[in-house]
Amino acid sequence: MAAPVGEGGQGPLRGVRVADFSRVLAGPYATMLLADLGADVIKIESPDGDGTRQWSPPVNAAGQSTYFAGANRGKRSVVCDLRTAEGLARARRLALTADVVVENFTPGTMDRFGLGYEDVAAANPRAVYCSITGFGDLGGASLPGYDLLVQAVGGLMSITGEADAAGGRPTKVGVALVDVLTGLNAVIGIQAALRARDDESSPQHGRGQRVGVTLLGSLLSALANQASSTLETGTSPARMGNAHPSIAPYETLETRDRPIALAVGTDEQFRRLCDALGCAELADDARFATNPARVRHRAVLRGLLEERLVRRPAEEWIAELTARRVPAGAVNTIAQAFELAASLGLDPVVELPASVADGDAVVRSVANPVRLSHTPVHYEQPPPALGAHDDDGDWRRWTEERP
Repeated sequence: MAAPVGEGGQGPLRGVRVADFSRVLAGPYATMLLADLGADVIKIESPDGDGTRQWSPPVNAAGQSTYFAGANRGKRSVVCDLRTAEGLARARRLALTADVVVENFTPGTMDRFGLGYEDVAAANPRAVYCSITGFGDLGGASLPGYDLLVQAVGGLMSITGEADAAGGRPTKVGVALVDVLTGLNAVIGIQAALRARDDESSPQHGRGQRVGVTLLGSLLSALANQASSTLETGTSPARMGNAHPSIAPYETLETRDRPIALAVGTDEQFRRLCDALGCAELADDARFATNPARVRHRAVLRGLLEERLVRRPAEEWIAELTARRVPAGAVNTIAQAFELAASLGLDPVVELPASVADGDAVVRSVANPVRLSHTPVHYEQPPPALGAHDDDGDWRRWTEERP
């Protein structure tokens, strides 16, 4: 089932105008979320467009790269060639009349065009200016901000993949996760800055500010317990495959036909697991009676559990364990994950008309996961064609409203 499509001008960020100079994923993902929440997002593109427009196949019903489409719904596209006086003037009008400016160029690029934070803030002091970089604008200013690179140098690859003893090697996550995390942090920072600007009791009332977000900083923050462990012990964790460094059994285990995921986080859940598997005595075994003990004897425990799990297929185990309130689930494909979400009533897909010319064709994308009871997210329009709104009277009007 598809998520509902709302009418224009709705959402909690209604009236917020965003000049989006970003490309690829982290910035566009952030501005797409702002658009879902009701902001009017103008995507400012070069004559060649966002590079991800060319990252295909696959393509959607409108012939667009699905990579591009996955981060750019709800926006309007305006072409501004910053190498020309006319294009630069148009871009400046957009930036100087916006509530929010988002950019992810190499540090210093926007300054060279007269579109840096200081330039925009001087002419538009209410603007919230968000800069997304790979490694900041000081010592890391010249380093290329690519997700794969940050996963490597930021430590994520070192804890992802099978253990050395199993022949494993450092592995990247199967999606550009660091870009996505950075986009989320950008949205948090932008909304906080808007709140400070619009709060009459805030010292920042009436004034925007610069929001800085880095890929490396976002990753280090997201390492969570692994980062905390490293800082406190001075020892970096190793790769453990699907196992957890502090909980057991909390990993994938084999059944008769395929693996299942077990997320047993408490002693009581472990006791119920043992009862279901017909080995209740393990819950009282000193090696497994507590979580710290189970972690120390993880390998032995895994073997004992799998001896019983391989007697039945995964589907049967998942049904029984779930009924006994033991966290267990299948290792799904992405398509199966969408089917699961739909079966649970989560409306995980949004469908938008590809274009008037395409008749009944629709563009399908992932629904925004945020649910707001009184100001719900809305999906205004599909990902735009390059320059589709160059002659849109709306953005021309609002650039004239705030000279």
